[in-house]
Amino acid sequence: MRLALFALALAIAAPAQQKKIVVTGRAISFIPDMKAIAPEVTYVEAKEDAAAAVIADADAIIGHVTPQIVRAGKKLKWVHIFSAGVERYRFPELLESDIVLTNGRVIQGPEIADHALALLLTLTRGIDQAVMNRPKQEWYKDTAKAIELRGKTALVVGVGGIGTQIAERAHAFGMTVIGVDPKDIPLMGAVSQVVKPDRIDTVIGKADVVFISAPHTPQSERMIGPKQFEMMKRGAYFIAVSRGKLYDTGALVKALDSKKLSGAGLDVTDPEPLPKGHPLWNFDNVIITPHIATLSDQVGARFREVILENVGRFAKGEPLRNVVDKVKGY
Repeated sequence: MRLALFALALAIAAPAQQKKIVVTGRAISFIPDMKAIAPEVTYVEAKEDAAAAVIADADAIIGHVTPQIVRAGKKLKWVHIFSAGVERYRFPELLESDIVLTNGRVIQGPEIADHALALLLTLTRGIDQAVMNRPKQEWYKDTAKAIELRGKTALVVGVGGIGTQIAERAHAFGMTVIGVDPKDIPLMGAVSQVVKPDRIDTVIGKADVVFISAPHTPQSERMIGPKQFEMMKRGAYFIAVSRGKLYDTGALVKALDSKKLSGAGLDVTDPEPLPKGHPLWNFDNVIITPHIATLSDQVGARFREVILENVGRFAKGEPLRNVVDKVKGY
């Protein structure tokens, strides 16, 4: 009996096993701050292509992961990735594990929403044409092209961290905003109506502009296809800022070629990068930016904030922020 009590006392007195986090990529610069928040954790700096070699006894990794890394990390309990999209991480080793996955969603909303409205305004105000005339030093005049947004209708496909902020900006311009989302989104001041994805055909014909801001999942892939482009209002604009696989590129080309759409603003395409010779390059009313909507002077601070808070939470065994539903993909 005394031996049992002595063993129990030793177990209680023994310090908890120290947690180990492998840190890669841009998060390496945050390690001093991590140590200040959770000094009891061991932090191991690693290049992304060398993480598998040091992951065996790690409890977590911050940065890019692969099936090889997850297989090697037998003790992994938490993985944090920088991107909002998680489609590249939908491999069995992670999906079928108990590892908690967190990501960079929501924090990228402001700059992506700004970019979406910038694409739309560039098209509706004829700024794209004026910019093309600058090298020729010609005074561009085409007042007929200017479109006022007030009173128009915007359809926001994906009312999450990005779509909500697109809706707020569109509403501020005096637009009526309709949302499309699989979740039960409560109506807010900026959004007057929300429908499920299987009801998108009932509202897409009302839109003067369609914003694509949903994550790429097996369910959302090609959700804007030939039928949806055909149902769009003549003269509508199409703006895509989340993932190129959400819309059918060939159907978009057809809608532009037939003059059904007034223009398109694309920060994301499929394929990506868009290859030379692709038909989308040939349209004067298409603006293509190289998947840069996530960039801003403020997003890095928000990345840092989420990572540091989650490190502190993980060290204490508390619930993490930005947890991804690995089955749903967002």
